[in-house]
Order: sequence, then C-alpha cells, then structure tokens
Amino acid sequence: MFAMIEHMWMIVLGFVAGMLGSMIGLGGGIIMVPVMTITGFLPTTAVSNSLYGVLASSASSTISYSRRVKIDYGLALRLGLPGVPGAILGVLLSTEVTPDIFQILFAVVMIMTATYLFVKKRIESIQTRPKKYMIIVTMGVSFLAGIASAFFGIGGGLVLLPLMVIGMGMSMKQAVPISMMALIITASAGVVAHTLMGHPEFLQSGLLIIGCLAGGHVGASLHSRLSEYRLRIYAAVFIIVVATKIIYDIVVVWGV
Repeated sequence: MFAMIEHMWMIVLGFVAGMLGSMIGLGGGIIMVPVMTITGFLPTTAVSNSLYGVLASSASSTISYSRRVKIDYGLALRLGLPGVPGAILGVLLSTEVTPDIFQILFAVVMIMTATYLFVKKRIESIQTRPKKYMIIVTMGVSFLAGIASAFFGIGGGLVLLPLMVIGMGMSMKQAVPISMMALIITASAGVVAHTLMGHPEFLQSGLLIIGCLAGGHVGASLHSRLSEYRLRIYAAVFIIVVATKIIYDIVVVWGV
C-alpha cells in the first residue's frame, strides 16, 4: 500500500506523456523514460514500464482517432508488423548496455526528437506525391523503429512520421493516427519481450497505464482544437532541458 502511495505521481506522469504523445504522434516514452531514469530507475525498468504506458496511450488515442479520422488500417499493419522482430532485438540489446551508455544514447535520441519537433511544420510543407517504393522503404525502416521503441521505451513516430509525410505524401493529421496504431503492434511486442525478461515493475507499470489511458484519450480529443505549434515548442523545450540534465550528470559522474 505504501509503495502505491509512494508512486502515485506516476499516474500524473503517464497522463501528461500520454496526452502530449498522442497529439504529436511520438508516443509518450520520450517524456516518461528520462523522468524515471533521473529519479533513480534502472534503464531496463524505466524502458519496460514506459512501454506499458506507451501501449496504453497509443491504444486509447487510436480508438479516439478512429471515431473522427479515417485510419488506413492496412498501412498501419504494414508499418507495425515489420517492427515486431525489431522490438524483440531491441529488448535483447537493452540488456547489454550499462546505465551510463544508455543515458548517453537516450540524450542523443532526445536531441533528435527536439530537432524534429522544431522542424515538423517545415517537413509537412515539403510533402511530395506518394511513391510506391517508399512504402517498401518505410516498412523496412519500421524494423529500425521497432528496435528504437523497445530499446528506449519510446514510440517509432520519430522515424515513421517524416517518412510518411515526405516520402508518401501524407499530411501530418493523416500520419499521426496511423503512427499511433502501428505503435500498438511494436509496443505490444516490446512489452511481451520485456515481461518475459522480467524487466518491468507491474505496480509502476499499472500506474502509468492509468495515466496514459486518460492522457491518450484527452490528447486525441484535443488534437484538432489546440495550437499544435505551441505544444511542439513546449515539448521540445522540455526535452532539451531534460537531455541537458542527463548530459550534465554524465559529465559530472565521469569527471569529463
């Protein structure tokens, strides 16, 4: 009982991450994982806990999007299924890295994510006509997205969204719901693999799921109502601040 009270803040974390993640199409792991690692969680625990939350928020937001947006379910399956073996590989790789190396790699991913959020509007403005071969390329890249999803506990939208918009000629509003549905598949594979490896703490994962379910639904509902530009900027600033904190801690620990 005391452990549950002690970790109640994770419901709030899951809600915020699920809401922002479903609105910008990146899942919520990019927020949950760094917060958990900064507060002392082991990388494998933070990643596996986060994936439970990511699965919950992506499922919740997909249900909400399906009621208002026409989702290309076939494309979502073609993007999600190649990520399954990638997710399994990502889980295996996550057990081989030290916490310091993981934090360095995650800081790099966070900086890439922040950069993407800053240039997201520009990417959408240069969308091109759909190219059939790009569907094949995107399916291949989804394998890499699966690795990143399970290794870092984040969504694969950072990889899939630019490809869908630039290479396949989709608008961001079309791509985000598809990305969230594809994430259900890759996150499910990562959750199963991490669970079989004994990585997650189920109480903490459950609290994140509660928050992410609510946040994913709210975020999908607000997707077309709030200023996406401001949300992207706020999220990017937050990510940069946390990445800076991670890098600072590493430098202090290593004495660089």
